Amino acid sequence: MKKVLLLVFVSALGGFLTLSGYKLFVENESQPLTVEASTDLPVFVPTSTHNTVNNNNLIAANFVEAADKSLDAVVHVKNTAIVNAPTSMRDLFYGRSSQRAHVGTGSGVIISPTGYIVTNNHVIKNANEISITLNNNKAYMAELIGTDETTDIALLKIETDEDLPFMAFGDSDNAKVGEWVLAVGNPFNLNSTVTAGIISAKSRDLSGNHSQSFIQTDAAVNPGNSGGALVNTSGDLIGINTAISSQTGSYIGYSFAVPSNIARKIVNDIMEYGNVQNGILGVVGGALNNDAAKELGTDTTEGFYVSDVQEDTGAEKAGIQSGDIIYKIDNVKIQKFSDLSGYLKTKSPNDVVNVTLLRDGEEETVPVTLLKPSTIKLPTIGFIKNATKAELKKYKTEFGVKISTFDENYKPYWNKNGIEEGSIITKINGNKLYTIDDAQNAIKTRAINEPLQIEVINNDGEKVVYNFR
Repeated sequence: MKKVLLLVFVSALGGFLTLSGYKLFVENESQPLTVEASTDLPVFVPTSTHNTVNNNNLIAANFVEAADKSLDAVVHVKNTAIVNAPTSMRDLFYGRSSQRAHVGTGSGVIISPTGYIVTNNHVIKNANEISITLNNNKAYMAELIGTDETTDIALLKIETDEDLPFMAFGDSDNAKVGEWVLAVGNPFNLNSTVTAGIISAKSRDLSGNHSQSFIQTDAAVNPGNSGGALVNTSGDLIGINTAISSQTGSYIGYSFAVPSNIARKIVNDIMEYGNVQNGILGVVGGALNNDAAKELGTDTTEGFYVSDVQEDTGAEKAGIQSGDIIYKIDNVKIQKFSDLSGYLKTKSPNDVVNVTLLRDGEEETVPVTLLKPSTIKLPTIGFIKNATKAELKKYKTEFGVKISTFDENYKPYWNKNGIEEGSIITKINGNKLYTIDDAQNAIKTRAINEPLQIEVINNDGEKVVYNFR
């Protein structure tokens, strides 16, 4: 019994000594591994040279106010057109053609309390009847005031007994890539739909011929959104939603809007003149990139390279020369062609712009007065321009416009009939042509399915009439 007690005592003593040694030697050395909770935020070193942190960027965007400002100003647009229906056996027997009503839908934005509405040209194209439904479900018939096919903008008007909620145009030049935006419209006939995204890019051209300058966003836009509003978080109208990039016809990631500055200029021109008044700079060339810069022997890889200057234009009068590189107009930096064309679409004839260019490595800024275009393109022909008195006298006519450059697809057709560049077009669909504006108006006012009739004086002085369907 004594041996057992002695054994227990020795074991207890050994345990006590072991624990004491651990506490004395081991635990003190392990002290740095202890983790204590801290309320201090970690310190981060910024990767940029600017140390200022804008706390507003850490706050999630709130779209409630912007949506509230825009929902009642965005309308549903219904376009009813009469189209030819498939021909049946009965139609063949009676020698007739069947027609049916085709209904298309889209969106629009009220831009004045008196009922002016901006939408896309493709939303109301060929319409026999246009109806507008407001957000409060009231419906009105609309009058088509005017359109511009190039920018895909149309202006409508409805008559009401009361002032309407409307949106004022914002300044799209101030919109920034990465900025939050809302798309407001009526996709798939779902009225008053709001989606959100950011501005992905600016001055985007989808045509390949430098005729477009869209704001690109990743806000979801689907069929029916066309003509609706692109709105910033302050509720400003900065664009008219127009197109999507998709292989399926529905939204898959990117949508495109006509910038508000372009849309506002088109609307103002239609209201004041009935058509669009474009101001041209008068330069020919292309955008610079790495390959183009190497070929041209310049170190500059951004901007617009001037290869030629057109006669009797503002650029020529201002002294702009072939070889100059335009990299800024007013306060807008020119990185690609659509930057240049997009900004000029917001300007009118006789406007003065300050063009900053590089010439032989030296920077220079010159004021340029924009002029009306001296040439326009007509379908089936090509480019035409105003004829001089001497040219009209040569063809023994008091009116007409001159064929400047043929469309290559139609050139063989015209040449084989004795019509060459320099020949005079006297009439389109019975309308006498005194200027290129007359020719443009004759094309625009042509009725749906009306043949295109062109009267031309050939090289033998003979008037020849051509009909195109």
